[in-house]
Amino acid sequence: MTEPKILVLAGSIRTGSYNAKLAALAVKELALADVHVTHVSLADYPMPLYDGDLEAASGPPETAKKLARMIGLHQGVFIASPEYNASVTPLLKNTVDWVSRVREEGAPPLAAYKGRVFALGAASPGTLGGYRSLMALRQVLELGCGATVLPEQVAVREAATAFDDAGGLADARTAATLRTVLARLVEAAHAFA
Repeated sequence: MTEPKILVLAGSIRTGSYNAKLAALAVKELALADVHVTHVSLADYPMPLYDGDLEAASGPPETAKKLARMIGLHQGVFIASPEYNASVTPLLKNTVDWVSRVREEGAPPLAAYKGRVFALGAASPGTLGGYRSLMALRQVLELGCGATVLPEQVAVREAATAFDDAGGLADARTAATLRTVLARLVEAAHAFA
């Protein structure tokens, strides 16, 4: 059986981002599961603020096309989503929006989101662990983009103290939840491999 390819990214490029730490930990866990894992940073895919007039004049930016192709090479995607004002970050929402506008020749609309499975996680200094951003991102991906999003998700609360010195999660139950989410992602991605 062909091992699936899993893409991991964080919805934040801030130095010291808890979600970048969560994404890095997901990469480590997936590497232990012997799957092909790719870790990208949205800093490598800068995009202007989405504007329909800009799109009409010049189409999606090349970075949106590159990221859409990158997503398309993977059967599964793990997104670590920070929470801003009870929703997703502007960076992540803008990225999702631009990638949704990519129309490669011969590919159906929203091709980057359909035909693969998404798993979600969040880390937040608050007591909800970014849970509200996960609900908002789930709505955007499922209802807006037609993506398959796993019901399992991980919310890392009190993220300032949630990670140990080795980059793992200090709370055993939260660590187990992350492993469960990632195992389910790998299992579901097999169907698209």
